[in-house]
Formats: sequence, C-alpha cells, structure tokens
Amino acid sequence: MIELKSKEDIEKLKIANRHVAEILHLLKEYVKPGVSAYELDQIAYEECKKRGVKPAFLGLYGFPASLCVSINEEVVHGIPRKDKIIKEGDVVSLDFGVEYEGWYGDAAITVA
Repeated sequence: MIELKSKEDIEKLKIANRHVAEILHLLKEYVKPGVSAYELDQIAYEECKKRGVKPAFLGLYGFPASLCVSINEEVVHGIPRKDKIIKEGDVVSLDFGVEYEGWYGDAAITVA
C-alpha cells in the first residue's frame, strides 16, 4: 500500500534536501588542488552541526564519515581519507545526505 505524505512531511523533505543542496554548493567551492577529502568531510560535518541536522551517512553500515568523496575512477561512496588529496585535473564526486526531523535528503554532484 502506498502511504501518502502530509503537507508537513513534504515540507520536512524539502527542508532536508535544501540543506543538502546548500552544503554541496558550499563544498564545491573547496574542491581544489591541495585539499584533502578529509577536509571536505570536516566542512560538511561542521556545517551539519551549525544547521542542526544529522549527517545521514555517518555510522550507516559502519561508514566512518559524513561525506562520500570519490576521485577520478574511484567508484561511488569513497571514504574521505586525509591522504586522499585533490590534484589539478581531478574529477571529484561528492555524495552527501542529512537527516532532518526523521526525514532524509540525499544528493551527489561531480566537480571537474
């Protein structure tokens, strides 16, 4: 059976996804040579704290971070390690989600 969402539920989904979009937009500005995937993850985590939302991926199935960072040929859901440094010409995928009042937003972008 399909459960219809209330207007309040839909509004919470919009808010969750708005946070995701805004945080990804912010992160895009930090994707440049010399920045580590770990640094991007820390920015995402701190931004979640500021906004009062929970990073959706952190701890999910043991995932150790708030943000998935994949560089070049790396398959999605890459772990943002300190030694994963962005270089000139890299193609960087950022996958991110938040939980807001029980509702989830999730999106990914590619920065080249």
